[in-house]
Amino acid sequence: MDLVLGVADEYLLDKAWAFVVPASVFVTSSRVVNISQSSLAPPIALPASWHHNLVSRLPHPPLPSTYDPSTLTTVSAWPRDYVPRQLISLSVVTLIGIFCLYFLFAGLSYQYIFNHDMMNHPRFLKNQVKLEIQCSIRAFPGMTLLTLPWFQAEVRGYSKLYDSVDDYGLAYLLFSVPFFLVFTDYGIYWVHRTLHHPSIYKYVHKPHHRWLIPTPFASHAFHPLDGYLQSVPYHLFIFLFPLHRWLYLGLFVFVNFWSILIHDSDMITGHVLESVINGPAHHTLHHLFFTVNYGQYFTWADRWGGSYRQPASELDPLLDALAAKEAKRKEALGKEE
Repeated sequence: MDLVLGVADEYLLDKAWAFVVPASVFVTSSRVVNISQSSLAPPIALPASWHHNLVSRLPHPPLPSTYDPSTLTTVSAWPRDYVPRQLISLSVVTLIGIFCLYFLFAGLSYQYIFNHDMMNHPRFLKNQVKLEIQCSIRAFPGMTLLTLPWFQAEVRGYSKLYDSVDDYGLAYLLFSVPFFLVFTDYGIYWVHRTLHHPSIYKYVHKPHHRWLIPTPFASHAFHPLDGYLQSVPYHLFIFLFPLHRWLYLGLFVFVNFWSILIHDSDMITGHVLESVINGPAHHTLHHLFFTVNYGQYFTWADRWGGSYRQPASELDPLLDALAAKEAKRKEALGKEE
């Protein structure tokens, strides 16, 4: 997240914060450096009086004793490393990012991968796609707020993220990909399985299982606490183990993409990796039967924990969906006759 925040600061947020909390609001004439007028940039008008009065009451870090007057209205009194600015910026960047990832990947998956015949299934809810999107949108702010301490700690340099491949070598860089996936898969398995405990399920995880025949838009349709808890292993990893900064960003995008992919209700079976990879078919069975296939990427944790169920073509919900579609067609023909 520090990479994303750095880019956002450079190209957008520095200017935005200079407008919202300009240094000029907090600087008196006695603190301005006396330099020749010829060296000054053309004066820039201060914000409107209401803006000036409001901003002047905001907290701000200690300011330098002198200022170059040419920068008074083009820099912010809140520098990049000021904690309140970082928290607000991270919240905004995270929300924009998750909205973009969600609607881009879920939209593409829904349009080109999801079988729309599934919407004829008897257990597919009325207006379900709309309800899934609404649930996700309501969940995003809460999940962002709960995740903020992890992102803030990362930005402040407390994680084990590193910049150069030479720091740990190419072999570790390559190893860290499966290591990250296995670690997070095992962590999510136990978080997910715990969320199915009767004392927790109805309060936290049940909203997600409202979608018995999910679409890709159900991928983030959680209770905010549910979505956050299942993301904890991703955040925890980089505080326990070294991981290349750019690789972590790529993996973070990938896990969101994977969460969307496994919610497309696909039950393609018989492929060579079916017994190893916990794919859409496995997760479809989880939504249908509740107590199987808790894993995120792999099947080994479910096998070890006794919760694995092998996908089979006769379990495909598409069969019931097509049967219901045919029944509706015959009913419509009967009415016409």
